[in-house]
Amino acid sequence: MSTATLILTGGGLVVALWVLHKLGQALTHILEALAAVAVVFVTLWLAVKGTYKLARLVVTHWRTSTATLVVLAWVHWLGWLSLAITVAVLAAGLGLWRCIDLASFDVWAGRHLRSWWQRWMVYARRMPRWLRACRLTVPDPGQGIVVNVNPLRRTGMAPRSQPRRDQVPRILGVRSGPSWDEVRVRLVPGQTPEDVDQAARSLAVARGVPRCQVRELSPNVVSIDFQRRNLLADVVPCASIADMAGADGAALDLGRVWSGRTEYGTDWYQPLAGGHTLTAGSTGAGKNSVMWAPIASIAPAIRDGLVRVSGIDPKGMELAYGRRIFHRYAVTSKDALALLDELVDGMEARKREHAGHVRTVPITKETPLELIEFDEIGALVRYVGDRKTREAITERIALLTTQGRALGYTVRGYVQEPTKDTVPVRELFPRRICLRVASKSHVAMVLGEHAYDRGAWANRIGESEPGVGYLFGEGIREPLRVRAGWVPDETIKALEDYVTGHTSGEPGTVHPLPTPTPFPAGGVA
Repeated sequence: MSTATLILTGGGLVVALWVLHKLGQALTHILEALAAVAVVFVTLWLAVKGTYKLARLVVTHWRTSTATLVVLAWVHWLGWLSLAITVAVLAAGLGLWRCIDLASFDVWAGRHLRSWWQRWMVYARRMPRWLRACRLTVPDPGQGIVVNVNPLRRTGMAPRSQPRRDQVPRILGVRSGPSWDEVRVRLVPGQTPEDVDQAARSLAVARGVPRCQVRELSPNVVSIDFQRRNLLADVVPCASIADMAGADGAALDLGRVWSGRTEYGTDWYQPLAGGHTLTAGSTGAGKNSVMWAPIASIAPAIRDGLVRVSGIDPKGMELAYGRRIFHRYAVTSKDALALLDELVDGMEARKREHAGHVRTVPITKETPLELIEFDEIGALVRYVGDRKTREAITERIALLTTQGRALGYTVRGYVQEPTKDTVPVRELFPRRICLRVASKSHVAMVLGEHAYDRGAWANRIGESEPGVGYLFGEGIREPLRVRAGWVPDETIKALEDYVTGHTSGEPGTVHPLPTPTPFPAGGVA
């Protein structure tokens, strides 16, 4: 190779290197500029995103944010010592207020402080763990087997066990009352309120409370309610007959009759006009309280002739103790059939008289509310009497429950065994009350298929809680735990005297019974 060729080749390489150097410098400047622009944009994006999240956090939790800002400003301007003294004085004042008037303290301050404490110190810390333990999380679509390769050419496989934050239902708020904590939760896409219903028992155990109930607020938001205190542990006294001395029966609202107390500490009212009720419960569960408490509450209406109570008592014991209260009374299957026949005839007469004039027959002395108390309804429709009599009784009950609502006829039945074979007209009672029962399956028979999943744990009611049960039906979306008012024997006798206008007198005194409506042959005793 000649010298000229070497010189040309070398020169070409030098030029090429110089060109590459200049290109590298240019690319470096371009990359540096792009990196600077990227850093600016990323920083700006993070700042905007952080500002948005901070603003959202401040707005969402405005009480906590405001309190934090006040504390920081106080410490900055006045010092921590004055803050400590102020907090101590405020705590002492709140404590004194709580001791003097607990009711007003809980309304204005206690429930807010308790809700804040429960939100951040209990549920925000522990609720995600409870939800995962109860399998109330949605698996990550990308969750699977992760393959790890190490330098020693050993391949390991391990599943992802930690779900992402957006896979756990998010707590929206906590409201803490005297006995219940209501935790509002937004469900993860893919979950349904029924999924949380089925985990209610597990959530109660996780929280360490006796009862948990799930309420659907919207398709993707539920309220998981935890019962901290049992407000139905004590006996609920019934209405006082002595306080009804000057009461006007026409002023009573028969569509809202006091019957006891609810698990939320409020009074329990149930309609006697315009609805039929079936109560089921084992022996000693408190069916008598459910029966007598509303009757005691409407004593002025019974006295004034606005309500006529008829009693069917196959055992001949429970209703017989207050016999003078009942306008009609039957014990045997034949007498019960005669009583029901008269009621059906009266219903047909009202239908002929008022058809085409009104949609609902008004409750007056001429057309009083006919209240039928049918104790042990399963005995007469399943076990007692001949087959034809049982079928006839079942037919009359079906007529009264399907046609009597608008005509002023109300049937209230009581049964121990709530199976379909025992009470074939079970589905004709729109309102159900389930007291203590022997098994979980009985809850579904009384209240419906999903009542147990929604918190109606009637099989877990203790024997020391007579009158406690669950109410479901006619507009009630979740089972309501109630306790009927306890009506002692002396109250029943006082109720007799109040309704009839007679006095009990000395023990053993026999009083004339109200003249019953004439019955056909073989009528009611």
